[in-house]
Amino acid sequence: MERTAIRRRLTWQVATVADVRRETATARTIVLEVPDWPGHLAGQHLDVRLTADDGYRASRSYSIASAWSEGTIELTVEEVPDGEVSPYLVDVLKAGDPLEIRGPVGGWFVWKPGQEGPVQLIGGGSGVVPLRSMLQAAAGTSTPMRLLYSVRRPESVIYVRDLKELAAADDVDVHLVYTREAPAGESRVGRIDADVLERYAFGPDDGATTYVCGPTAFVEAVADLLVAAGHDPARVRTERFG
Repeated sequence: MERTAIRRRLTWQVATVADVRRETATARTIVLEVPDWPGHLAGQHLDVRLTADDGYRASRSYSIASAWSEGTIELTVEEVPDGEVSPYLVDVLKAGDPLEIRGPVGGWFVWKPGQEGPVQLIGGGSGVVPLRSMLQAAAGTSTPMRLLYSVRRPESVIYVRDLKELAAADDVDVHLVYTREAPAGESRVGRIDADVLERYAFGPDDGATTYVCGPTAFVEAVADLLVAAGHDPARVRTERFG
């Protein structure tokens, strides 16, 4: 079984786009039907490959945005200016189209059912994507979870509806940090700093596993703040892009 799983992860297969939905002006979620998907853990990613008419190929890795449920998986892609793959996925791909994928990939930046201790999620921009998968996977469990999400402005928030529902629930704490422009009623504008972590994140003595995802500079800054505050570096897991 182990050898079969490895072979399937490394094999390209054709998925079918079941639906697409706009999240922000530059990001959208793609729902894929994958007939031979082996399942995945929250936080894993997959590879997407596009082939041009002249045979040129380009591939990129994208975090899986949904917890595993038989039938479909979701990706949320933010467009990279002058990118080779993301503009097609965000602006051109439509329901019914085929899409080559390979995965799942990754075993470190994952949350597993039954994992001990509370979970702190810290995302910057589209770094919230794998964190959403973890939130979905933990729904209905007794795991305490907190999400600290850094975005530039209100219209940059991905998963607006999901986050509002989570914020209204009792088992998940959600706090947004705006770095450029805040909505009415939110006075603070700025990056995540030590004061924000002390106020909204689990403390060093809470025994939480912390997942930090986003652009490289964001991830490094947050990880340094966590360690400086006394968090165990072995319980701080990071994933960066860009």
